[in-house]
Amino acid sequence: MIEENFRSVFNKFELRFFQKIFDLVREREGSLSAMEAFSLEVIDMLGSPTVGQFADFLNISQSNATYKVNSLMKKGYLERQNSVTDRREYHLVLSEKYYHYQELLTSYQHTVIQRIEERFPQADLEKLDEMLGVIAGELMPECK
Repeated sequence: MIEENFRSVFNKFELRFFQKIFDLVREREGSLSAMEAFSLEVIDMLGSPTVGQFADFLNISQSNATYKVNSLMKKGYLERQNSVTDRREYHLVLSEKYYHYQELLTSYQHTVIQRIEERFPQADLEKLDEMLGVIAGELMPECK
């Protein structure tokens, strides 16, 4: 039962995410492709990675990652920032343009959270928050 319910919730978030992605990636000059949109999401979740870290995570070549990064920079969604510890290295930093795009994608999450808060008692919300913290922090070590 819990597996079915978990999968159902996950699928609904995914469907809404894909719906928004495809709404945002219309064919026009400077528009993101679906792969570019997914690349931005990965960079965001990795937290300002280097190009090498981005490539390693996606298991793609450094040159392929560099190509993707350069395309995203040209479109204004990504910037390079020199590393504080090693000036030869740089990190990928998301631009304001990305954060505007990101707000459109996370609005459904906010809507669902608001509905959860309205529907369930505070004790259940605290337990759900605790469980989600454990799931994210301990039970999914592959996604750190």
